[in-house]
Amino acid sequence: MDGTHHGPAAIRGVLIDLGGVVYVGSRPIEGAVGAIARLHDARLPVRFITNTTRRCRRQVTGDLKLMGIEVSAPEVLTPALMTRTYLERHGLAPHLLVHPDLMEDFAGLPTGGKRAVVVGDAGEHFTFQALNSAYRALVSGADLLALAMNRNFMDADGQLSLDAGAFVTALEFASRKRATLFGKPSAEFFTAALAGLGCGPEEVVMIGDDAESDVGGAIASGIRGILVQTGKYHAGDESRLAEPPAHVAAGLDEAVTWILDQNVVPT
Repeated sequence: MDGTHHGPAAIRGVLIDLGGVVYVGSRPIEGAVGAIARLHDARLPVRFITNTTRRCRRQVTGDLKLMGIEVSAPEVLTPALMTRTYLERHGLAPHLLVHPDLMEDFAGLPTGGKRAVVVGDAGEHFTFQALNSAYRALVSGADLLALAMNRNFMDADGQLSLDAGAFVTALEFASRKRATLFGKPSAEFFTAALAGLGCGPEEVVMIGDDAESDVGGAIASGIRGILVQTGKYHAGDESRLAEPPAHVAAGLDEAVTWILDQNVVPT
């Protein structure tokens, strides 16, 4: 070894969570729209990776455009899209326990043959009847696929609400089956996001408000994480991680300032 100290690799791409980082409900968080514009001006490629499972990708991109954020469909990665690919590859027919607004992302898949229960954040549609129907499919041999395992999310009213994780866990307990996870913090989700950027993990930064799924998942995949103190963030969340984030920022605007202050190499 030559004894030379080598710092972190140059940043060539940025992953950004949506809910709690870019917006809460339909309202953009202060400074977020301008922060994303600064990344675009710096010619840094961005991928929006979200565990949102109440809205299809078309609606998510439409929501961003209404906020003044121009995105193309490939720039948005959701668990539903990864799960659809998995279902197609394995010839599985989905038994959907999801919000009606997400159904579009699963349109046209087979209805016969081996089944898989697909669980997202169904919100008020998590009825006993719907959960029991999914349970019966599982004990009859269906696989269990979880779009996300988040504990909670920042709802439109500014309060935390239950997310899909609690309902997936209930179905795991009842059926004695383990769910296959497709959203954050699964390594496969981050790998797919990196492939979209064409970067190695050491060249990318992930910005999120969820210390566990966003930042912890990124760090476990070799990606630097920035935790923002918006959305579901609670004071001290960063101290609960096995490895500290690269930076803790007040919001997306400050996070982007930190990124642009680093040794950035645009693609």
